[in-house]
Amino acid sequence: MAAVGVDDRMEQDGGDLVLVLSTEANQKLAEALARELLGRRLVACVSLLPVRSLYLWQGKIESAAEVKLLLKTREGLLAALRQAVDGLHSYQTPEWIVLRGSTDGGYGRWLQTELADSPQPVVGADGDTTG
Repeated sequence: MAAVGVDDRMEQDGGDLVLVLSTEANQKLAEALARELLGRRLVACVSLLPVRSLYLWQGKIESAAEVKLLLKTREGLLAALRQAVDGLHSYQTPEWIVLRGSTDGGYGRWLQTELADSPQPVVGADGDTTG
């Protein structure tokens, strides 16, 4: 009986996971962005967390209440996700931090099942195609 390596098991049970961190100005904008990305199947899950951010902007220290988005996707959808976030986001310079990892078991299988094989355009309520 051949041994199953860790990489083989991870691939069978879910495989690669990419967690993208971003922020939005408020809950309404964060939810709208999350729903659009989910609708396009570029992410399988988006967690929304209220945060207070301190940051440098144009040479000044700024402070803002924001909503952190934890976008869960896979490597093959990362470029399409970046393009969608850049096009949909309310900020001039959206936060874009990519953390690569792996997942396995039921969560990994679910994540891979829910993500698009390739990015799909989404037809909005007005019949316009986006994506």
